[in-house]
Amino acid sequence: MATAGLPDIFKAYDIRGLVPGELDPEIAYDIGRAFVAYLGGGRIAVGRDMRVSSPELAARFIAGARDQGAHVTDIGMVSTDGLYFAVGKHGFDGGCMITASHNPAEYNGFKLCRSAARPLSIDQGIGEIRDLLANDAIPPVSGGGMVEEQDLLDAFVEHATGMIDIDALRPMKIVVDAGNGMAGRLIPPVFEQIPGELIPLYFELDGTFPNHEANPLEPENIVDLQRTVVEQGADLGVAFDGDADRMFLIDEHGTFVGGDMVTAMVAKVMLGRHPGASIVYNLICSRAVPETIERYGGVPVRSRVGHSFIKGLMREHDAVFGGEHSGHFYFRDNWYADSGLIACLTVLELLSAEENSLSETLAPIDQRARSGELNFEVVGQAAALARVRHAFADAEVDELDGLTIGYDDWWFNIRASNTQPLLRLNVEVDDPATLEQRVATVRDLILA
Repeated sequence: MATAGLPDIFKAYDIRGLVPGELDPEIAYDIGRAFVAYLGGGRIAVGRDMRVSSPELAARFIAGARDQGAHVTDIGMVSTDGLYFAVGKHGFDGGCMITASHNPAEYNGFKLCRSAARPLSIDQGIGEIRDLLANDAIPPVSGGGMVEEQDLLDAFVEHATGMIDIDALRPMKIVVDAGNGMAGRLIPPVFEQIPGELIPLYFELDGTFPNHEANPLEPENIVDLQRTVVEQGADLGVAFDGDADRMFLIDEHGTFVGGDMVTAMVAKVMLGRHPGASIVYNLICSRAVPETIERYGGVPVRSRVGHSFIKGLMREHDAVFGGEHSGHFYFRDNWYADSGLIACLTVLELLSAEENSLSETLAPIDQRARSGELNFEVVGQAAALARVRHAFADAEVDELDGLTIGYDDWWFNIRASNTQPLLRLNVEVDDPATLEQRVATVRDLILA
């Protein structure tokens, strides 16, 4: 809900809006001050993506943070997981990434974290920052801080490649689509450290996104990558979003691989290193994920959707890894922060160890059919959920996050959007021939 006098930019996990209509240099300055006031001062790191509006927004955010007394380290253009690395590794009291992630070019925003790369959310930090601004309650300070610049790209690449056994990697031909986003800066130095051939797509940093939006979840945005993988006879393709924290794979046949399948593959590697460990997955993931975790001796921990829930459960269970269907992958040894790069490298290690193609590695894991996330505009959401629950009264039911209905051979989850009058549906079936029928049955109940 919007706060009086402020644009509706304070979201569940970040601050985000249109530029200049909702975000402008003035509010960026104020957010910088409010963030430091929330932290109580200290040292912060600030990074930004390649969007056209990012340099000015970053400069004004940094000015506000400095004027509020913080000592600011400007780490320049970086991926979001690079910002998390900077905060965790170098002991900053907080950090800010100026980015709108996968959103179109006219958007921008601020991803904020505390010490140890712990993310802020509307319930922890973002709401308080909003209220400081709305109430004109940022406390005055007697003196300003200082600003320095530091490039930590090489240090982050060293950290990420150090999470795997580089010597065990076999040479592979890999197509990477950066979508004109931050992976264009991140990936080249990585491939200087690992064997194989890199075929780059859209590595030019360009916040206007001239080729396609940097959102790999939309099918039209991975068409070029799929075609190039097949034409070049590549071993696999990798797609990153705009700030390069999310990662998706394309197999050697050009087939899209979901984030839950990546979660299952990474879990195999992590359990080889940490026998018996706990691994967190969100409830939208395929049943193959907890099955794989158990098969390799781990303890699956089921979570609500959202990084704050995943990271909280990881800390509670001392989990070594957590994964989401949306392409976020979290590592205990990465300050519980997410990194698409580390997940990608871990999959390369698995493919090297098994001496299989990506499709061959997935074949014993990915044996079900899934609908993907389907969105339905529904005004009477409570009534729709009640209809669905009544219709499947004989099923196993839980309400950890929305409504999950389970049978031995199929299941589905319905969740309400936090920001729109939408119900989001995910269906998985053991028999692919029944998927369309199952989806239609649930859809008709939702829309009745």
